[in-house]
Amino acid sequence: MANGAELDIFNITAGLAGGLAIFLFGLEQLSGGLKAVAGEKMKTILAKLTSNRFMGMFTGAFVTAIIQSSSVTTVLVVGFISAGLMKLSQSVGIIMGANVGTTITAQIIAFKITHFAMVMVAVGFFMFFFGKADKFKQYGNMLMGLGMVFLGMNLMSEAMKPLRSFEPFLDLMVSMENPFLGLLVGAAFTALVQSSSATTGIVIALATQGLLSLPGGIALIFGANVGTCVTAMLASIGKPREAIRAAVVHVLFNIAGVLLWIGFVDQLAAVVRDIGGEESGTARDIANAHTIFNVANAFLFIWFVTPFARLVERLVPLEADKNAISVKPKYLEEDLISTPSIALNAVRMEIGELGKHVQKMMTAILPATLSGTRGTLDKVADLDNNVDQLHMSIIKYVRQIGSQSLGDTDMREVVRLMSAANHIENIGDLIERDLVEIGKRRIEEKIVVSPQTTHLLKSFHGKVDEALGLALQALHDEDVELAHKVLNMKSSITHDAAQISQHGAERLLVDGDNRPLISLLRDFYRFIH
Repeated sequence: MANGAELDIFNITAGLAGGLAIFLFGLEQLSGGLKAVAGEKMKTILAKLTSNRFMGMFTGAFVTAIIQSSSVTTVLVVGFISAGLMKLSQSVGIIMGANVGTTITAQIIAFKITHFAMVMVAVGFFMFFFGKADKFKQYGNMLMGLGMVFLGMNLMSEAMKPLRSFEPFLDLMVSMENPFLGLLVGAAFTALVQSSSATTGIVIALATQGLLSLPGGIALIFGANVGTCVTAMLASIGKPREAIRAAVVHVLFNIAGVLLWIGFVDQLAAVVRDIGGEESGTARDIANAHTIFNVANAFLFIWFVTPFARLVERLVPLEADKNAISVKPKYLEEDLISTPSIALNAVRMEIGELGKHVQKMMTAILPATLSGTRGTLDKVADLDNNVDQLHMSIIKYVRQIGSQSLGDTDMREVVRLMSAANHIENIGDLIERDLVEIGKRRIEEKIVVSPQTTHLLKSFHGKVDEALGLALQALHDEDVELAHKVLNMKSSITHDAAQISQHGAERLLVDGDNRPLISLLRDFYRFIH
C-alpha cells in the first residue's frame, strides 16, 4: 500500500491540473462551435418566447445546452425583462430550464470513448484549419473541442491512478458519502474555481478510477449546484435590479432543490443503479443522477413560478434603482460577447434605447427652435450628451464582438448595426449643432415665425418624427414589412420638403425689412431638405 512518501505529488497535481485545463478548454471550443452553428436558431427561439412556462423551461434548457453557461442564459433573461418582452414570472421557467441544460456536460463526459479522443482532435483540427465553408470549419471546431474534453478527462483519470492505493485519500473519499460533507466540499470547490463543469469533470474522473462511490459523487454534484450560485451572485454585483432578481431566482431554486433532495441521496443512488444496470458504472450513474435531479426539480418547481416570482420581487424591490444613471447601457453585458449572435441581439435592443434618446430630442427641438427660450434650446443640446455616451458604449461593445471569431452572417450584422448606430447618433448631432443654432439666431435677431410657416414645419416635423419612430421599431423587431413602410413614406416626406422649400423661395421674394427671418428660414429649409 502506498504512503505519502511514495506518492509523486508533483506529477499527480500537474496531471490533474493540466487535464482539467485541456478539459475546460475543449468544452469552450465545443461550446464555441455550437454557438456559431446554432446562434441564429437560439436568437429566433428566444424572440418567440410565450407566456407558457413549459416553453420557457424547454427554451432555457436548449439555450444552456448550447452555450454551456447558465449565467449567460440568466443575462439573456435580464435583457428581455428590461426590454419588457417578458415578465419575471416567465423568466423563472427559463432559469429552471437552464439547470437542466447544464446536465449535458455530465452526460457527454460520462461516455467511455477516450480512445477516440486523439482521432477527434486530429480530424477536427484539419476540418477547422483547412475547411473553406464557414459552417464546415465550425463543425471541425466542435469535433476538436469534443476530443479535447475526452483527452482532458483521460489525463485527469490517469493522474489519479496512484491514489487508488493511498489510504488517507481513500478515507477522505469515503467521508464524501456523508451527504452534508460532500455538499460542502462540492460547493466550496465550485465557488473557488467558478465552474460547475470543472467539479463535474473531476467527480466523474474520480469515479472512473473507482475512487468515489455513487452516493459520494451525488453529494459532490449537489454541492456543485449550490456553489454555482456564487458565480450568479458575483455576476449580478453592480448590475440593474432585474439582474439581481434573476440571480436570486437562480440561487433560491438551486438551494431549494438541493435541500429537498439531500436527505434522499441513497434512494436516488438506488434509482440510478436500477436504471443503468450493472454495466453502466459509477461515472455513468453519477451523470444520470445529475440529470434526474435537475429534471425532477424543474418539473416540480415549474408549477410554482408565480409565487416564486412574487417572493423574489419582495426580496429585491425595484425602488433602489430610481437614481440609476439614465445613459448607462441596459443590455450590453460582457458575458454575452462570447456568444456573438446573442450579443448582437443585445446591441439591437441597445440601439433602440439610443433611438429613444434621439426621439426625445426630435420631439423637443421644433417648439424650442420656433418659439423656445435660450434655456430650452440648451436643454435640448444637453440631451445629445446622453446620445453620445450611449453611442460610444455601443460602438465599443460592437468592436469587442467583432474581435471574436465570426461567421459571414454575424459579420454582416456587425456592419449593419454599427452603421445604424452611427446614423442615429448623427441625427442627434444635427439637432444639437444645426437646429439649436438656428433657434438661437431667431432669439438674437428677435424673429417671429409666421403661423403659416409654423403650420408647414409642424406638419413636416410630425411626418419625420413618425418615420424615425417606425424605422427604430423596424430595427428593434427586425420587421421587414415595417421597414418597407418607412421607405414608402420617403416620397411623401420629400414632397413636403419641396413644398417648404417653395414656401421659403416665395418668402425670399417678399419686399421689406424682414430679411433676418428670410435668412433664418433659408437655413432651416436647407437643413430639412
